[in-house]
Amino acid sequence: MSLLIVGVIAFDHIETPFGKSEKMLGGPVTFSALAASHFNIKIDVISVVGGDFGDQNLQLLNNQNISTKNIMVYPDEKTFFWAGKYHNDMNSRDTLATDLNVYQNYTPTVSKELNPTILLLGNDHPKNQLEVINQLTNRPKLIVLDTMNYWMDNFWDELIHVINEVDIITINDSEARQLSGEYSLVKAAKKILQMGPQFLIIKKGEHGALLFSKEEVFFAPALPLEEVFDPTGAGDTFAGGFVGYLTKTQDFSFENLKRAVIYGSAMASFCVEKFGPERLFELNKDSFNRRIKAFERLTNYQIKI
Repeated sequence: MSLLIVGVIAFDHIETPFGKSEKMLGGPVTFSALAASHFNIKIDVISVVGGDFGDQNLQLLNNQNISTKNIMVYPDEKTFFWAGKYHNDMNSRDTLATDLNVYQNYTPTVSKELNPTILLLGNDHPKNQLEVINQLTNRPKLIVLDTMNYWMDNFWDELIHVINEVDIITINDSEARQLSGEYSLVKAAKKILQMGPQFLIIKKGEHGALLFSKEEVFFAPALPLEEVFDPTGAGDTFAGGFVGYLTKTQDFSFENLKRAVIYGSAMASFCVEKFGPERLFELNKDSFNRRIKAFERLTNYQIKI
């Protein structure tokens, strides 16, 4: 039972209507790995950071049983940095800064000792994602891809190549429409599944998530929350919870993927309760189990005809 997560580790500066954070640990790999760490599985990550990242941040990840030995550190460079400001509705944001820094010319290197059961390709340049797939000695049982509209706008051919190599793709509704050229999400799903993946997850934020196969569809609602402090990383947290559950259960049937979507949604609901990944660090098993029960009550109903 092993999970490999590949992509960006960053520092984030976040402003929301509830306040602002100083430069803090972030990036897709961070959120996904922290979410997956709550399933007691072996987790390796591949990324790169600068000398400003510091041993203390590596230790924070190690303390969560996340192996950092495949994170490259360039002492004379700076870590990827992103700054953003959310609008009052918390569904839209402005990017204030994106500094690639050490990630500018980075190409991931996969150690021969890595033989993951599941590979999560975090939001990243398609060439890096394909590089990882090609370097693995054995193909994982499941490859999950996260991507975004930036790569669709600028690296279409490379992205389509990667999509053809993976088992599951996870994107939001606007990205699904852009990728497929269809407004209807049902039609969009049919087109995207023709590109190669067996399954598609369309994330709809506070409105839940849709899981598609070629034959079936499943909808999971989002848990209504009283307050959302910071939605940064929620999608990556969802992906980490999703693959964490699948790595633990080793069951890739549609029925179990439905459960994994619920587990991913539950994990994401914690992420938004505090700035950055703070809530994921302090999360305990009892709190998570109560949240899963809340989802169960939300979705468990009978219809009498």
